[in-house]
Amino acid sequence: MTTHTPEPRIAVPEQLLPDGMRGFDPAAEVVGLSGETMGTIWRVRAAIGAGVDRERLRETIQHRLNEIVRQMSHWDDTSFLCQFNRSDAGMWTELPRDFAEVVRCALTIAEASGGAFDPAIGRLTDLWGLGPNKPDGEPLAPEIAEALAHSGWRHLAFDPATSRLRQPGGLWLDLSGIAKGYAADAVADCLAERGIFHALTEIGGECVGRGIRPDGDPWWVDAEAPQSFTGPPLRIALHQLAIATSGDYLGGAHTVDPATGRLALHGTTAVTVIAPSCMVADAWASALLVLPAGAAREVATSHALSMRLLSRDGEEWLSPALVAML
Repeated sequence: MTTHTPEPRIAVPEQLLPDGMRGFDPAAEVVGLSGETMGTIWRVRAAIGAGVDRERLRETIQHRLNEIVRQMSHWDDTSFLCQFNRSDAGMWTELPRDFAEVVRCALTIAEASGGAFDPAIGRLTDLWGLGPNKPDGEPLAPEIAEALAHSGWRHLAFDPATSRLRQPGGLWLDLSGIAKGYAADAVADCLAERGIFHALTEIGGECVGRGIRPDGDPWWVDAEAPQSFTGPPLRIALHQLAIATSGDYLGGAHTVDPATGRLALHGTTAVTVIAPSCMVADAWASALLVLPAGAAREVATSHALSMRLLSRDGEEWLSPALVAML
């Protein structure tokens, strides 16, 4: 017995962008590079001309990712993030460039999402075992209340002019809902700085597409979905675009609702966001997974986000901005 695979739906950007055609070489070769970072695998497929040292390029990418991990990991007690979390109440800390960029974006989306995305809930994620410390069981209500009292992006003060961040006292950052997307962007930028403008970068499913393939095709990526989803695949042309998906269909519920301090458990199982920046797509996907489906649809529509929402019952919803790409 054979099963019929539905034809994919195709989503494309409105137009080819001039920056996306820079340095196009139809004779370039698409090569694959990979490594490990952030507890997952990074992969690059890049259109590379003759004379490029591929092993040196791979090492350069790995070095760039290691640098980001040293700043933003909440698994490494020596990271810059963990050092900030231990800083004294009232202390202002000058942030490294990467860290400052992520904090700036995180706070912007925290405000835009009404706090559904919150980079300052590290005590809560730690309490639920979403980091290096594994609890004996589900946290108790008093423990959640205590962690909530020392959480929340509104307690932070950030000076964008000096890239300084103030520790209010006892607050822990957790950038896991945005750092992977930033890292994917950073790898794409790292390639561009070396004259490689046509590449597909992936870190644990978060993807950035720059330029086009040497054969003239875009970099095609299928949006992630649970195996139980029976609808047609959603295939996106990642031309100067990025895609990120958040969901609980692989490892179970692992997203904390910043408003309640408890795991976000409702009818949504996966959210995919397409945006020019993977950092932005990653953060918005994290935020929209927290919100109940109705609220997520309203936010995606009001902010003109290209978003797909999959419910546990198999229902699919595409935002108006994404429908316009089909």
